Amino acid sequence: MNNEFNSILESIVEGDQRYKQDAYDFVMEALNFTQKKFRRSKHVSGIELLDGMRELVLQKFGPLTLQVLKHWGIHSTEDFGNIVFTLVENRILSKTEEDSLEHFRNVYDFKEVFDRGYRKLLEKRISRMR
Repeated sequence: MNNEFNSILESIVEGDQRYKQDAYDFVMEALNFTQKKFRRSKHVSGIELLDGMRELVLQKFGPLTLQVLKHWGIHSTEDFGNIVFTLVENRILSKTEEDSLEHFRNVYDFKEVFDRGYRKLLEKRISRMR
């Protein structure tokens, strides 16, 4: 599956250059992370996935999160939805009848969550150290 997955991703990125391949890799990693977080072996909702993505991207990139997302071509939660639904169209992921790109629109503000939110998280960690 890994070679087939990489081949499909290369084809997707070649045809639609809005997002870097790393963005697709991150979405797959975030899906796995979110399934573990919510103790699900299969489906998670768009809102749950966005929650897992928020948590994982902050863990991985901390204060550089906004720059990394921008480099990948991701500027809003809808971009994550576009990636998810592109993966669905290419049969990497599946969806239920209830799943919709609308579930990814304007869920949270990146600046608020990844800039101010990171600072709040950092302040909390520092206060625990005292």
